Amino acid sequence: MGMGAKSSTRVFGRLLLLAALLPSLAAAQGVEDLSDEALARAGIRRLESERLTLYTDLPSIPAVDQLPALFDQAYPQWCQYFRVPEEQVPPWHATACLMRAPERFKATGLLPPEVPAFQHGYTLGDHFWLNEQPSDYYRRHLLLHEGAHAFMFTRLGTCGPTWYMEGIAELLATHRLADDRLELKYFPRDRDEVPYWGRIKLIEDANAAGEDLRLERLLPTSPRELTDRLGYAWAWGAAAFLDGHPRARDRFRQAAKLVRAPDFNRRLESLLDDDWAQLSAEFGLFLHDIEYGYDFARTQLDWQPGKRLPAAGKKVTIQADRGWQNTGVALEKGKTYELRAAGRYVVHQDPQVWWCEPGGVTLRYYRGRPLGELLAVVVPAAKAAAKSPPWGDAIPVGLGGALTPAQAGTLFLKVNDSPAELAENQGELQVEIKSASAAAPTSAGARAN
Repeated sequence: MGMGAKSSTRVFGRLLLLAALLPSLAAAQGVEDLSDEALARAGIRRLESERLTLYTDLPSIPAVDQLPALFDQAYPQWCQYFRVPEEQVPPWHATACLMRAPERFKATGLLPPEVPAFQHGYTLGDHFWLNEQPSDYYRRHLLLHEGAHAFMFTRLGTCGPTWYMEGIAELLATHRLADDRLELKYFPRDRDEVPYWGRIKLIEDANAAGEDLRLERLLPTSPRELTDRLGYAWAWGAAAFLDGHPRARDRFRQAAKLVRAPDFNRRLESLLDDDWAQLSAEFGLFLHDIEYGYDFARTQLDWQPGKRLPAAGKKVTIQADRGWQNTGVALEKGKTYELRAAGRYVVHQDPQVWWCEPGGVTLRYYRGRPLGELLAVVVPAAKAAAKSPPWGDAIPVGLGGALTPAQAGTLFLKVNDSPAELAENQGELQVEIKSASAAAPTSAGARAN
């Protein structure tokens, strides 16, 4: 069964369940006719806003009581993202249960017995249910995640294949709250902003364990394969990458129009057209280098194939405030090249300016190498780079040395720094690339001395 069939089967299953639940959900609406006092005897409160009726057994605290108002702030942002009008007849409204003790909600009929067991949240149509979470942030996140499902299910008609359904819900639930103003689709700058979210840490750990998180593996995943926290992190990573990448963003957002298509993935690839292989390769780079505050604009790659190195060599300029940069030079497998670098640039500014040369500064290390040190990687064509990501094979160059590629490809260079901190860098360095007069490599891999 193909991905479209699997996704359709899941959605069809939910539609059948929703149809079976309609009498129960309709009966549950009768609870809305109960007085607050009657609900209180059941240990439940009702909170109302324009877009949400929230039943909860949590005590009255600001972090809980503000949830319906925040949900109202989310609604126009969802409309804008999916390009649907805000106004609808009748007005769009959702019902949710936020539960510490689910048995209270079962006793009142707010949690129908037909709803399957779930760990965190579950959505059917414009109804969803949430279990209490360990932080104020993650409680809001889960409310917004399930709310995004409800919005897509009712306003778009369905949610698309599993990875898109969960990835978009995660993307639109990851948020910042400042002065009671809600900002969705937020890429966290620090883990302290998002307690118990943990998506970046999950991806980092998966990378360290050698998990295969390529985009090509994610798209055909079945619902069962995305049930753990890594699956949600993986789906979030794909949505955040495609939505954040300057070349992909506008076209990826058009995918919302495709959610009813059984061949969604094929149509998405067609939408991204010639960039698909390159974006797949860059997704591997994003996962390898992922950091809080990742800068998509400064890390996008130039995939123009390199040309053979002229006999006289070539000089290139590398910007300190960018990620991997294409030198325009194609290197041959097993041939030795000499690199020489010079320049002075800034790699840190707060609380004071740190000047740096290509050897890096040992006041601070990033991923085991001096901050600001010149690094090199040989990148094959995009399709090959997507299948076998080269980003873990970065070679320290520093002020210079010999480099013998283990594979043919285009030479990319950058200074060693976090992709979240490139914006504070300033300046550039010059690198001279020449063919070495001597000979055979001394090892199977690339090296720079």
